[in-house]
Amino acid sequence: MRPAFFEHPAFADYALLDSGEGEKLERFGEVVLVRPDPQALWRRRLDESAWRAAHLTFVRESDRGGRWEAVPDAPAVARGKEPSWTVRFDDATFVIRPTPFKHVGLFPEQATNWRWMRAACERLGPDPPKLLNLFGYTGAASVLGARAGYRATHVDASKTSIAWARENVRASGLPDDAVRVLLEDARTFVAREARRGNRYEGILIDPPHYGRGPKGEKWQFEENIAELFDGCCKLLAERSFLCLSTYAIGFLPTAFTNMLQELEGGTVEAGELVLPEEDRPDAAGRLLSCGVCARWSRGLDP
Repeated sequence: MRPAFFEHPAFADYALLDSGEGEKLERFGEVVLVRPDPQALWRRRLDESAWRAAHLTFVRESDRGGRWEAVPDAPAVARGKEPSWTVRFDDATFVIRPTPFKHVGLFPEQATNWRWMRAACERLGPDPPKLLNLFGYTGAASVLGARAGYRATHVDASKTSIAWARENVRASGLPDDAVRVLLEDARTFVAREARRGNRYEGILIDPPHYGRGPKGEKWQFEENIAELFDGCCKLLAERSFLCLSTYAIGFLPTAFTNMLQELEGGTVEAGELVLPEEDRPDAAGRLLSCGVCARWSRGLDP
């Protein structure tokens, strides 16, 4: 028996090679990495030599972060003080850059939402629909949205993430103004847009558990998600969608389903975001859970 989950689409430049014992073995482009993952409670399938051969391994130094160690024969892009390289998904290019917080600038489990968002754009025309990406991080969804035909607005509270998002816009061959990139607190921005009467055909929300806005505004998921959700509801156009996803928080799909069912009309689907281990005869379809997601849509039926 399997839990409810969203199917992960083909992603040539990414693969989950193995997982277990609190870590995952992944390939981003030509570079193989080992990173911690507390969901991987099971035993590894590959032998130790496959894990030791990884080009980059994250070594935790404290609860605030760690460092990356490269093997001598790692690709040149994975060596040095600031390793960086690119991967592609569909018609977009993203910069991968390992950080001291174990992240690399891309969450591949979101690929299922990227494809869903693109399919929705085709049904929202003929005028270019508006897309709002809150807590947009390094802008993968914003770039793919612009590529699909959305007028994309990207909001994040981190200067580093904002600069990275602009880098991804350029790496994908888009003009700088293809995505409206804003250094903003999500709740402040949504409240202002509601007062102005602005509407969006698509809203993506992928908040952290805890964070700070650019002016020190505090974000705590349990305390603030209801207010943000209410504000987003006021921004939705008649034909529209909303996608809410989270990671490392601990809520179940049922909680998100109950939230989205408060919206008038439309349909709701919810489940886990997962990464399948690379297809091997002995893999038995093992999945790594990466978060929870719920989608609401209205007026998008074919």
